[in-house]
Amino acid sequence: MTTDGPGADRSRLLDLLTRLSFERRKVTLSSGRESDFYIDCKRTALTAEGHGLIGRLLFAAIRAECPQVEGVGGLTLGADPLASAVSLTSWLAGQPLHAFIVRKEAKGHGTGQWLERPPALAAGAKVAVLEDVVTTGASTVKAIDRATEAGLEVARVFALVDRQEGGREVIEAKGPRLTALFTRKDFIP
Repeated sequence: MTTDGPGADRSRLLDLLTRLSFERRKVTLSSGRESDFYIDCKRTALTAEGHGLIGRLLFAAIRAECPQVEGVGGLTLGADPLASAVSLTSWLAGQPLHAFIVRKEAKGHGTGQWLERPPALAAGAKVAVLEDVVTTGASTVKAIDRATEAGLEVARVFALVDRQEGGREVIEAKGPRLTALFTRKDFIP
């Protein structure tokens, strides 16, 4: 991957998201709302280049805004490739951030836990919750609640895209601020 810094990375990621993930069509979102556009960030996050760009951009944002964070993660499946990308990028930069995954349902056997994490993310660790697309904020709030119940301290939320449909307000009412790399205005001027 050849880019010339954060500005070029951001432009390239927006190009990939626009070409691979964004569609103008009628859809029903997970919230049950109807929309005339859809953004499936996994289509970009699961490409090698998209994974690398997401890792670099989110890692840079996290370090700039929350240098005390020790881990990153969120609700499966949307946050999984983001947490993987950031964790790998952080390790390569010599500033490791561990990944965690919040299940949609409690584990059906063994401990019955909601959250998967390495031992390094012990109770009291400061973490950032990651989200691919914020619409209503419901899945992000679920991730915040589960991380908090597991003893982690959620310092901030980082998203790839904020659809600007009320999710920011819901998330920030819960406590942590939301930083989004892109908003609906980047896709629909």
